[in-house]
Amino acid sequence: MDQPILSLNSISKSFPGVQALDSVNLEVYPGEIHALVGENGAGKSTLMRIISGASFKDSGSMQWKGREVDIQTPIEAQNLGIAMIHQELALIPYIDVGKNIFLGREPQLKFPGLIDWSSLYQASADLCQNLGLDISPRTIIKDLTIAQQQMVEVAKSLSMDASLLVMDEPTSALTNREVETLFEQMNRLRSEGVSIIFISHRLEEVFRVADKITVLRDGRWIGTHPADSLSENEIVKKMVGRELGASKTHESHSTGVSVLRLKDVHTSGNVRGVSLDLKEGEILGIAGLVGAGRTELLEVIFGVGRITQGQILLDGNQVEIDSPSKAIHKGIGFVPEDRKAQGLFLNMSVHQNIVLAALDTITRLGVVLQKRAKDLTSSLIKQLDIRTPSLQQRVRNLSGGNQQKVVIARWLALEPRVLLLDEPTRGIDVGAKREIHALLDQMTKRSVAILMVSSELPEILGVCDRILVMREGRLLLETDPDNTTQDEIMKAAAGTTNGNNR
Repeated sequence: MDQPILSLNSISKSFPGVQALDSVNLEVYPGEIHALVGENGAGKSTLMRIISGASFKDSGSMQWKGREVDIQTPIEAQNLGIAMIHQELALIPYIDVGKNIFLGREPQLKFPGLIDWSSLYQASADLCQNLGLDISPRTIIKDLTIAQQQMVEVAKSLSMDASLLVMDEPTSALTNREVETLFEQMNRLRSEGVSIIFISHRLEEVFRVADKITVLRDGRWIGTHPADSLSENEIVKKMVGRELGASKTHESHSTGVSVLRLKDVHTSGNVRGVSLDLKEGEILGIAGLVGAGRTELLEVIFGVGRITQGQILLDGNQVEIDSPSKAIHKGIGFVPEDRKAQGLFLNMSVHQNIVLAALDTITRLGVVLQKRAKDLTSSLIKQLDIRTPSLQQRVRNLSGGNQQKVVIARWLALEPRVLLLDEPTRGIDVGAKREIHALLDQMTKRSVAILMVSSELPEILGVCDRILVMREGRLLLETDPDNTTQDEIMKAAAGTTNGNNR
């Protein structure tokens, strides 16, 4: 048998109040796709940051191609031949695609210090084309969608000609077509002898591409197995250490009373004549491809965007919502797609993040009632099972699933009438995902009306009472989970069927 290209032995790492890794072992061989799975907080990203030089181990050893190494910086990792695609995008938003891809590795002209811009942009264009990314390499990063930015991250890593490519949730923001393109590239790299560590919460993807699967739980190594030797249920049980209950399956709590109604809503962006009726106690799902206008629709309801035509009615009364503060005042909460950039104050504590939307209920004459605020936070942490060493822990130190729960807890503190969710389970593990689904079910029992955007069709079908399909800024199909399939939804979203025009 070949010797491992990478061997980790008894790697441990702790943060204040958290043992992130506890004597973890891992071996990756040349030309294999090795999946790393586990719940949020299991230690996957921490382990990958140590491999890539972005973090330091407390103890243990690492061998690279048979030689012991101690990687201190990402540059050292890159020089060895290790490239990483981070779960949280590491691009510079105000420079273009080409400069981001080759940042710090710009091709040089014959004269020292002069960059060969022509070669840089041509190489960037070729990488984007190979990934099916139809953008100019001179496009500024901030002008791209999250999915496009994720593909730029992939292009950046592929440009490094690495021996080991670490992918931390690379598909979390991608469309089905982009995922297929990425898998084609992964299979090509494997055939060329490149090793890949693949982290994904989507177990169907893991079983599609992985040769081996390593499971982590609570910072510990649980086992490594050939991918074809275990079922999905067996992997889940190893990940969570318990049997998981079933997700919600169309148990409707809708009262039939209209809460939020949109009439022929247009915006200056990508929303064109949208009409919908959200009922009390209902989860109404919106499916569609990236760029269909789903996020823009939620943003305009929350007062981030502006209506150019049409009406929004709340409990039968027309309302003008031109700012998030007005939306919050009217009992509307919003969980955005990008929790770190739009939903959280990362350097603030869990307590501070949770109470932000409920200041009116925990203050008197402008003074915060500390005990009431602390009791509120403690109650929500317990209710949502937010795993944090204390109320004062900085949110940036929590796992992705627990960060998402903090965002949701903020709106539970508000006791919203309407909750808008944009990709609420993006990038979180199967256990946290089911906990959030159960939480949404509990909220509908309390008559909260939920409008949810999701690109995961099993989630849309498993959680929602009704489904709307959006394409090019319009709602083209209305159906329910019992009378449709993933294929029918995808065909309507992609425009290969007319659906039931609205």
